[in-house]
Amino acid sequence: MALDEATLQLLRVMSSDPNAVPLTELEPQQARAVSATRAQLFAPGPELPESRDFRLPVAGGDGIQMRIHVPKARAHSVVLYLHGGGWVLGSIDAYDAMARHLAVDSGATVVLAEYRKAPEHPFPIPVDDCWEAWQWVLENAQQLAAPDAKLYLAGDSAGGNLAAVTARKARDSGGAKPDGQILIYPVTDHDLGRGSYLEPENQTLLPVEAMEYFWGYYVPDPGERSHPDASPIRCGDFSGLAPALVITAEHDVLRDEGEHYASELSRAGVPVQQVCWPGQMHGFIQMTGVLPASLEATGYIANYISNLSTIESE
Repeated sequence: MALDEATLQLLRVMSSDPNAVPLTELEPQQARAVSATRAQLFAPGPELPESRDFRLPVAGGDGIQMRIHVPKARAHSVVLYLHGGGWVLGSIDAYDAMARHLAVDSGATVVLAEYRKAPEHPFPIPVDDCWEAWQWVLENAQQLAAPDAKLYLAGDSAGGNLAAVTARKARDSGGAKPDGQILIYPVTDHDLGRGSYLEPENQTLLPVEAMEYFWGYYVPDPGERSHPDASPIRCGDFSGLAPALVITAEHDVLRDEGEHYASELSRAGVPVQQVCWPGQMHGFIQMTGVLPASLEATGYIANYISNLSTIESE
């Protein structure tokens, strides 16, 4: 299936800007400004009974910004959502609308974490920040939702990478594991030679050059990119990991590695739902009000959370 019409229209609008410059030709601070401007195109999310920000202390810094969206009293679950952006771009503001929709549709409290970014804070600092955010969710779960609430790790792209790594670290730590992990077109490997990287129709908002750019800033030493905290598909043991929903986009350079990760989980006996969203490019999940598939996929995730929470509580 070709890219859908809404996506094609968005790409036409973006390409018509005479001042547009590929992000890979910009310094990180400049690229962040461009990315933030693009995010202003997205429609705002719904109002919620409670939304608040706070700073979470982390080692080696003055804390990271956290945002909590509470859709109702005694929510049945909590989702820690880690945003995308190649470990260099992105913010909780850019994902706020999507997170609000997810909270309303799923009935879950959604927590966003503004982990620190490369190149100022390269690997493994974002991993450490997300681990601290997960520990905070574990410690505060009863204030965020009902006492028997289910806890989920979720993220897209680089955030999907960090969610997968955090889920594995939770298993290995011997502490509380998430009840589920939701990985949306996750980065799972540093190998840029997979088939989906080479397909011309996939070179949209995240061409192969962009992944080279992001890896170069996040893990500057190529020798470290095979570490399982950077490339989670190389962990070697997938057994005992949390049940997973893995969503990929049909026209995305990350499609193959996401599907490969889902298959490795399934082979290890982990319950997996894997869906490739047709006609979509990388990044579609956050584009509320611009791409109809954004809210369609968010609703699908919400149903997954609601159904899994109901099944596990019976």
